[in-house]
Amino acid sequence: MLATAAWLTLGAAAPGGPSFAPWIDGTTPGEPETQVQRIDADTVVIRQSVRTNFEAPFLYLLFGRDRALLIDSGAGGLRIRPVVDRLIADWRRRHGDRPIRLIVAHSHGHGDHHAGDDEFRDRPDTQIVGLAPEQVAAVFAVRDWPRTIGHYDLGGRPLAILPTPGHEPAHIMVYDARTRLLFSGDMLYPGRLYVPRDRFAVFRASADRLAAFARTHPIRALLGAHIEMTTTPGRDYPMQAATHPSEHGLALPPTAIAELDAAVNAAATPPAIDRHADFIVYPIDPKPR
Repeated sequence: MLATAAWLTLGAAAPGGPSFAPWIDGTTPGEPETQVQRIDADTVVIRQSVRTNFEAPFLYLLFGRDRALLIDSGAGGLRIRPVVDRLIADWRRRHGDRPIRLIVAHSHGHGDHHAGDDEFRDRPDTQIVGLAPEQVAAVFAVRDWPRTIGHYDLGGRPLAILPTPGHEPAHIMVYDARTRLLFSGDMLYPGRLYVPRDRFAVFRASADRLAAFARTHPIRALLGAHIEMTTTPGRDYPMQAATHPSEHGLALPPTAIAELDAAVNAAATPPAIDRHADFIVYPIDPKPR
């Protein structure tokens, strides 16, 4: 049986992006189900072990004065609520047991990002954001989906919500002005950026809006939902790999945004697989309905 969590606290971030200890990667016997690393006292990263699910997703917990936002609830195969509850209890102890409301949201509606939702449905003072674009837009005040930016305040910690459909209709990115981090979900991370070919134009439009946003907002780094690349530029792991030896770092530099935008705008018709050092644009045939 895997342990429930490993706890790590980090010091100051490295220049240009957060500094992380090595992530659990499936190569160590007895690897825990989850690994927690702190970016700062109010920003936490949770990684789900590849031993529980081959997707090995990353989850993010952001604290404000009144609310905590959990971005994604995991791919299933483990209990994620005790990990989150422990983090919240720790935060409350450091803030005079101040009550705080938990918002469970999602980078997008694929199952490996919301499989843990049911664990939170009976949790007091908790809201679970729906998976449809209109539900996401309503909670995050996106007036004209997907063309306008939404806003959400955790209490002294305002966030910008960028609708970025293409990979999936309800996909969003979350920008935190306090840390200058962009939580980028499955649209841009060190791995295969899957895009249904019949939604490639939607993905391209999202990349254009993302690039425009980046020109007017300081971005320190992008933190996505997976790592599928190795430390060898352009080389990814096999599909559903059971281990991730020599894993690429989690954070991507902001220059990756312009690189992605240029790549999708230069794509042929129909689009083909396009390998870059830190990510792969990966068109796929749409699933039969």
